[in-house]
Amino acid sequence: MSSGDRERRQQVVAVLSHAFDDLLRTDPRGFRTKFRKMAADPFAFYRGSACLFYADLADLEDRWADERTSRVWIHGDLHAENFGTYMNAEGLLVFDVNDFDEAYLGHFSWDLRRFVASLALMGWQKALPEDDVRSLAARYLRAYVDQVRRYAETDDDLDEFALRLDNTEGAVHAILQVARRSTRIDLLESMTVVSDHDRRFVDDATARHLNAAERSMVLAAFDRYLETIPPRKRSGRTVYYDVKDVVASTGFGIGSAGLPAYNVLIEGFNQALENDIVLSMKQGNHPAASQVVKDRRIRDFFEHDGHRTVVSQRALQAHTDQFLGWTTIDGTGFVVAELSPYEVDLDWSDITEPDEIAPLLEDLGRATAKVHCASDEDSDEELVEFQTEEAILGVIGEREEEFVDDLVDFALAYAETVRDDHALFVDAFRAGDIAGLSAT
Repeated sequence: MSSGDRERRQQVVAVLSHAFDDLLRTDPRGFRTKFRKMAADPFAFYRGSACLFYADLADLEDRWADERTSRVWIHGDLHAENFGTYMNAEGLLVFDVNDFDEAYLGHFSWDLRRFVASLALMGWQKALPEDDVRSLAARYLRAYVDQVRRYAETDDDLDEFALRLDNTEGAVHAILQVARRSTRIDLLESMTVVSDHDRRFVDDATARHLNAAERSMVLAAFDRYLETIPPRKRSGRTVYYDVKDVVASTGFGIGSAGLPAYNVLIEGFNQALENDIVLSMKQGNHPAASQVVKDRRIRDFFEHDGHRTVVSQRALQAHTDQFLGWTTIDGTGFVVAELSPYEVDLDWSDITEPDEIAPLLEDLGRATAKVHCASDEDSDEELVEFQTEEAILGVIGEREEEFVDDLVDFALAYAETVRDDHALFVDAFRAGDIAGLSAT
């Protein structure tokens, strides 16, 4: 191993160890699972190492960042697999960006760089030629800029743009159709059982019933959460939020390993067992982008990471989940949202050829522009008091080709870095060089 590789390996280990220090110590088994998933391939490593991405961005001169475009609401972990369907508060199935755990304020270009680098990684794993990857990344970026320009040039309600069943085709339309066929009862039957004429959670490898003290603690947190639901989204039905059962929950994705979580079963629309609703109460994680953003006004605005996640999601997503809110347990912030049967993630496994990928990327580019430029009507705009679309077009100006070329070049170069980092990470993990975490 060269001295440069040794130095980079030490940096990779140091960044991961620092980012996950508390959780590594409290749940080493969970992090062994997380790191084994990250070891599977470079894309999985990239998904789980947003902290390393932002550590590298700290040294990058961003020509597209000025006083405004360096502090807009960003997703924070935008990659090719963080898209999917959800049922919005208006009852419409929508395809959009999902998973807002890393959402924060920062450079708008950070989201785009993270996405196109993930696309370059995926293209490499699908054995696409470099010219095709460049063309596809450029298509995504041009669709993004075009949609931002539409927002700036129209007087229509920005929040009303959405990728829906009535205006999509191809892969996006297909995934919306899959979500449409999903049912609440199927979700309930996968997690619960009806016993003594009522529904309760099933204890299994991912769910554990609580002792009396822990249950009381969670129920108190649930009561605090109810106060954070915006009044216009809060149900006035007598039984709606009645709690029927609570369990501790595990089994979240790569990014949420080790985070404490609970599932709460509530009565829902009425006392019919088929209408019970499952809510997730998950500890908020510290966003990776915050290590680069040094603005104290931003940091001090948020009460905790549960509050930060919810406020950010409302700023990034139009018509958010009617159950979205936050609470605290022992002073730590938690995010509460519905475990919806209508959430289906974008699956790239059968999308392999450039002519299939290209139109999908145009939809993803437009969806990305939407999260930067549109928001829920219950969002708090105190931190971003300007029109994001005007700020973005202000820095791009007549230099769209330069903008696209810059980010595409970054994508190809950073994807190569990630592939090298993945190999260094696997070697370090196998050798037991990550503090507090051996591979066995």
